[in-house]
Amino acid sequence: MAADKQPLPSVWARPRKEREQPVLSREHIVAEAVRLLDEEGMDALSMRRLGSRLGAGATSLYRHVTNKDELFELAVDEVFGELTLPAPGDPVAWRAAVADVAHGLRAAILRHPWVAAKLGEAGLSYLGPNVLRRSEHLLSVFEGAGFALREADRAMNAVIAYVMGVATSEAAWISMVVRSGQSAEEWTEQLWPAAEQAVQDFPRLRALYAEQRDAKPSVQNEDNFDYGLQRILDGLEARLRTTASG
Repeated sequence: MAADKQPLPSVWARPRKEREQPVLSREHIVAEAVRLLDEEGMDALSMRRLGSRLGAGATSLYRHVTNKDELFELAVDEVFGELTLPAPGDPVAWRAAVADVAHGLRAAILRHPWVAAKLGEAGLSYLGPNVLRRSEHLLSVFEGAGFALREADRAMNAVIAYVMGVATSEAAWISMVVRSGQSAEEWTEQLWPAAEQAVQDFPRLRALYAEQRDAKPSVQNEDNFDYGLQRILDGLEARLRTTASG
C-alpha cells in the first residue's frame, strides 16, 4: 500500500479553517503579526508573543493558523496587498505602468524590511491572493504592450527579480541603521570618514564618493533604483521592437 502523501507545507495548499471567532479572526491575527514584525523584527514573532498582544492564548491562534511558517506566508501576502494596481490603461504607456508597480513593491518592502528576508523562504507565498493579483496585473500590462504570454511572464520575472535584489540590499541597510539607534543621515555621516579613507588609492571611487558626499541617502537610493529599472525597461522595449518586426 502506497504511503499517504504528505500535504504541501503551505497555508495556501489546504482548506481554510473556518472556526472563526467574533473577536479573533485570521485577518486580525495577520494584521497584528505584521505590526509585531515591523516593530520588533522576525526574531520576536512567536505564537505565544502574538497571542499576548492579541489578548489570547497561543491555542486560540492555532484555530486559525497551523504554525509560524503559515503565519509568515500570510504576513507576506498582507504586505503585497498594500500595492496599488490600477486597471491597465493605454498599452503604449506600459513602461510607466510597470514602473509604478516596481516602485510600489520596493516601497512596500522598505516599509516592512523583514519581508525581504522571508520572500525566498516563505513556503508557497507566491500562491497568496495578493501576490497572484500583482502577477496577473503585470502579465496583463506586458501582454497588452505586445508581449506573448510566455514572454510576458519572463519580462515580469526579470523586473521583479531586479526589485527584490535592490530592495533586499536596501532593507538590510535599513535594518542595520535601525539597530544602531541613529537616523540614516547620522549613521552615514559617521561612516563617511572611514569610507573616504578606504578609497584613497582608488581614484574613480574617490571621485564618486566626493560627488555623493552631500547627497541624502534616501534620494540617492531612489535615483539609483530608478536608473536600473529604466535600463531594464529599455532592454524589454528593444526586445518588443525586435519581436514585432520579426
